[in-house]
Amino acid sequence: MQRIYASSSASISDLKKNPSGIISQAHGEPVAILNHNRPTAYLLPAETFELIMEQLDDLELMRLVRDRQSEATVKVKLDEL
Repeated sequence: MQRIYASSSASISDLKKNPSGIISQAHGEPVAILNHNRPTAYLLPAETFELIMEQLDDLELMRLVRDRQSEATVKVKLDEL
C-alpha cells in the first residue's frame, strides 16, 4: 500500500472539473491527486511550494559549506580587495 502525504485527496477527474474548488476546499493544505486510487501528484499552495524550494536551496548551501570547510583558506587584507 502506498502512503499518501496529504490529509485530503481528489481524483484527476474532479481536478479537471473544478480545480479552483479543490484548491479553496484545501484551505492551504496539500491535496493528493489520485489516479485509480493511487497518488500521482500533489497539489500545493504556491507559498508552500516556494517555502519547500527555499529550504532545499538552504540544504544545498549547507552541504556546500560542509564540503568546503576542509579546504585551505587564504588570508587577505581588506586593503587588498
